Amino acid sequence: MATTNFYEANAALFGKERLDVADLELMYQLEMTGEEFYYRLADRVGNPEAAELLRRNGVEEKAHARRLAKALSIKVGREWEPTAEQAALMDIPLPDQIDAKMFLGIVKGELGGDAGYQRWADNETDPEVQKLLRLNGREETIHAGRAQQVYDLLSK
Repeated sequence: MATTNFYEANAALFGKERLDVADLELMYQLEMTGEEFYYRLADRVGNPEAAELLRRNGVEEKAHARRLAKALSIKVGREWEPTAEQAALMDIPLPDQIDAKMFLGIVKGELGGDAGYQRWADNETDPEVQKLLRLNGREETIHAGRAQQVYDLLSK
């Protein structure tokens, strides 16, 4: 599945009921890029407290990728390692200036991410993969809460 950027990859996976190996690989790359997404937002937000919240989300995005690598290892029956292409970060088009309103969309996206992970876990046959997907999903809701806090901080 060829995508040109972070947003396209999100959209490509959004409506899926189940993730196959190729989808999990794309999800891995998306979560790795998610770390950079949050770090770039933190660098542009102009508020130290908000930046710290965003960096915490970024760290957890990378943890999501590690869980997906573990899920992929289970699915393929051997230790899964990303190819150079899968390890490459996607393009993340961002404006130079970040405003509070942008974070309302991020809240919605993270809550949708939780719903997607839960749906994928519901349709997954391996209990360990289900567990990994559900954990990632629950953390997406935590990310939404932090993004809401950033919105609140920037709206003052």
